Amino acid sequence: MRGRLAKTAVLAQVPAILGLAAPIVMGLAASMLIGVTDSIMLAPLGPVPLAAVGLTGAVAVLFYAAIYGLISALSVRIGAAWGAGEGRRISLILRSGLALGLLVGIGSAVVMAALWLVLPLLDQPGEVIAAMPGYWFFICAYLVPYAVLTAFKCAFEAVDRPWLATGFAFLAVAINVPLNYVLIWGVGPFPQLGLTGAGIASFLSEALALGGAFLWWLYAPSMRRLRLRRSVEARDMGLTFREGVPLGAMYIVESASFSVATFLIGGFGTVALAANQVAQSIGGFLYMLPLGVAGAVAIRVAQERGAGNAAALRPIALAAVLVAAIWLIGAALLLGLKGEAIARLVIDDPEVVAVAAAIFLVFAPMQLSDSVQSAMLGALRGLSDTAWPATISAIAYWPVALPLGWMLAHWGGMGPAGIWAGFILALVGAALALTLRFWRKTAALTMRH
Repeated sequence: MRGRLAKTAVLAQVPAILGLAAPIVMGLAASMLIGVTDSIMLAPLGPVPLAAVGLTGAVAVLFYAAIYGLISALSVRIGAAWGAGEGRRISLILRSGLALGLLVGIGSAVVMAALWLVLPLLDQPGEVIAAMPGYWFFICAYLVPYAVLTAFKCAFEAVDRPWLATGFAFLAVAINVPLNYVLIWGVGPFPQLGLTGAGIASFLSEALALGGAFLWWLYAPSMRRLRLRRSVEARDMGLTFREGVPLGAMYIVESASFSVATFLIGGFGTVALAANQVAQSIGGFLYMLPLGVAGAVAIRVAQERGAGNAAALRPIALAAVLVAAIWLIGAALLLGLKGEAIARLVIDDPEVVAVAAAIFLVFAPMQLSDSVQSAMLGALRGLSDTAWPATISAIAYWPVALPLGWMLAHWGGMGPAGIWAGFILALVGAALALTLRFWRKTAALTMRH
């Protein structure tokens, strides 16, 4: 009887998880689409621009991850206030979060711009570095509107308006595609700017989407409770910052390991780097579901924690694992069976396609362990437990994944695909550790209530 009740409790949470996860996933996918459309629309120019997008993305993803992790603490804080019925605090948290987003975005842009000086020292193909300056610096500028728009999206999701956040993410994509076409290829009076044009289009599309979100917040009747007059408080910014820093650090650790993997693959040459960008473009889309589920379970756990409903926390987490696992099993089969055909949809260079297909074969089993790891990571985030998961990520990805991947690539003869094979074991270990942590934390909460 108890097992049947537990199963019913888990299944009862699935609609709520799906209702939040679906728009979050679509919003995250829309954000990824900007990089993907750059790759697809630049592919006819050859492997050098494609590799340049991949190399820039390998560094920029560190900043995307840090910004998303840090600012996503807003969704947990606002979600807890929403669940506790403390609606008047939400406007204060949001205004302080927007100010924090602006500061974080500017700081990130400055740091990434400074990293340009280091890039030539990393043993990457010379023709790729030579093509990159314009694209690189416009992606640096892109980080500013991205950070502020992320704050808006976190707030909309936490107050059960996730489709609104998704709408602004897709607005950026809708603007980016025609701008890309005009500025990459040159239409009418506009010059043909190639790779640099793609960078300009990315920056402008995100800035215009942010402008749309800002106007909606100022004038939409549904936003009245979110725009109550409140001063921006340094103390409240500090609370979000302190809770968000471990999240940002965790995502940096994870993304930095992916970036290092990209640089290691760059050591195999331009073809390997271009193939990795093709695989990452598709794999990044698939990763959006566990990341979206993590965001959904964090909000749901925060809302129920705020409402004092400790008994709902484990069913929420298990429902999230179930949702992610079903999707990712399908994704694993698709990558394993149709990897070569998928790669050909992006580029027709046979060498690039062959290497990309080999990487897809490795990405397939990674999807399964990632479903558990991401769901439990989000569940712990909803409990405002962020420092310990950051430590687990650091251990799993750096001392385990990267050295093992290097050995498989070089000593194991797997080539570029071997770099990613090392991450499979890291994800399994992280998933187990995070699950045990969540179970212990929720056991303590249940005893208190």
